[in-house]
Amino acid sequence: MEFLGSTLTATYAHPKPTPANFLPAIGSVTSSYRDRFPHSNMTHSLSLPWRPSTYYKVAADSPTLGPYCTRSQKVSESPMLPFVSNRTTLFTRYTPDDWYRSNLTNYQESNTSQRNSESLRVDTSRLIQDKYQQTRKTQADSTQNLGERVNDIGFWKSEIINELDSMIGETNELTDVKKKLERALMETEAPLQVARECLFHREKRMGIDLVHDEVEADLLTEVDNILCCQERMKLHLDKAVAQLAANRASQHELEKDLHDKQVAHRIDDKCHHLRNTSDGVSYFRGVERVDATVSVPESWAKFTDDNLLRSQSERAASAKLRDDIQNLLVVAANEMWNQFNKVNLALTNRIAETADAKNKIQVHLAKTLQEIFQTEMTIESIRKAIKDKSAFLKVAQTRLDERTRRPNIELCRDMAQLRLVNEVYEVDDTIQTLQKRLREAEDTLQSLVHTKATLEHDLAVKANTLYIDQEKCMGMRKSFPNTLRLVGFC
Repeated sequence: MEFLGSTLTATYAHPKPTPANFLPAIGSVTSSYRDRFPHSNMTHSLSLPWRPSTYYKVAADSPTLGPYCTRSQKVSESPMLPFVSNRTTLFTRYTPDDWYRSNLTNYQESNTSQRNSESLRVDTSRLIQDKYQQTRKTQADSTQNLGERVNDIGFWKSEIINELDSMIGETNELTDVKKKLERALMETEAPLQVARECLFHREKRMGIDLVHDEVEADLLTEVDNILCCQERMKLHLDKAVAQLAANRASQHELEKDLHDKQVAHRIDDKCHHLRNTSDGVSYFRGVERVDATVSVPESWAKFTDDNLLRSQSERAASAKLRDDIQNLLVVAANEMWNQFNKVNLALTNRIAETADAKNKIQVHLAKTLQEIFQTEMTIESIRKAIKDKSAFLKVAQTRLDERTRRPNIELCRDMAQLRLVNEVYEVDDTIQTLQKRLREAEDTLQSLVHTKATLEHDLAVKANTLYIDQEKCMGMRKSFPNTLRLVGFC
């Protein structure tokens, strides 16, 4: 059913003849209202404006008296009375003018949005083209700068390679001269040892033979001459070692600089040939804010130039040192050879027998050999004892390991457990004591072996003393190195 909104109070009643008055009396419809609609407890008002469709509809137009009366008559003629509620206000929200104004506003906003969008599209297209050209120019400039940088790195790299080859060649030549000097220094050890052996053996002469004669004076002069030559050789050898270290340091700096430039050349060349369609390009957020540079073009070029100047300076010093070493080898060889010939001319037969010392040395040597044998037997017995104790230790530790597998409460620290633990400690302590004694025995054996070598050396010296002048001295002096060996060529 449908009712028109009105400020009047609507009343529902059974159909009756249309009364003279428009509104029927309330008392006349009370009984029929109760009869047609069962009572229900409403928890809210039926006339609330926020829920008009619950029991009636809101009229779209303002009610007038004529239709309202007609509707009332139709209602009164209806065979069934509807449920109604009192209406206190109208529910119309907008007017036609509001509707037209709303449409006009929407049209105007649409036109404005379209104009703004069109302007934005035109500006955006122009902006895209401008930024594209600017970005391409910037990338071209960066590519050109990278190309120039690659050329600069290539130039300095070629300079470093040339200097590095020259430094390597100079280092190799200095190394060869150093080896000659080392061989010459080593060759002087034999004449020095011969002269000292002659002096040592002649000091073993007994009685009237212990005289400070011309031979002994020439031998002392020869020793001093050889030692002086050795000192000069060692000094130049130290200089050669230091110069080689300086050469290698310069070479290392050049190689490091070359390696860095090769890496930089490879990276910059890769960057130079990198294009928008290349593989491997990606985003690296924040990399433009990271400044990891440590030099500027001026300091970068100066660094390599300093390395080249240092290398050239070291090469010049190395060449001068090579010439000094060559001159030293020739002068030292002549001095030692002249003194050697002078000693040989003054040498005479003077013999001092040292049989007693030789016999004592032989006795001590025999005792030392016997003691070495007994010590070796003792070492073997100690090792066997350690091996025997190892079996006891294994059994005790195996027992302890097996007893750790006892279940639950059976893991009892009983006397057997305590005794096994004590046994492990005792056997281990015994093994440690034996091992300590074994080390002491081995140290003693080494000392005996060293003593044996010393006695054998002394015995050989004493044996040679028997023939100092006639056989030993002259025999050793015949093995004096020639001039070629003294200058390091052999």
